[in-house]
Amino acid sequence: MKFIKTPGLLLVSLLAVSACVSPDVVTKSNIGDRDLTCEQIATQLVQLEEIRAEAEKGKTASGKNVAAAILFWPAIIGNYQNAKQALEAANERHEVLVELAHKKNCEL
Repeated sequence: MKFIKTPGLLLVSLLAVSACVSPDVVTKSNIGDRDLTCEQIATQLVQLEEIRAEAEKGKTASGKNVAAAILFWPAIIGNYQNAKQALEAANERHEVLVELAHKKNCEL
């Protein structure tokens, strides 16, 4: 009987962890930033908005986050911290890209 409980507990734990939102954490600056074209800057800005939206999901009480909190409560803390870090990084990257676009006289 003990053998049956262990795989079940493992399965529930894996489902709880997989329910967490894990947005990408971007770097503030990249080596090739100066070589970006205006189009590439615009594309990266759109991608940043997607990352920001995903990070915001991690900071709210969505169904997945609530389920993760119920099944594996430490996951909600890690989820919130990761979302906060991703959002801060995306905001910093946004500032770099907007400044670069301004220097290159890009129309965004």
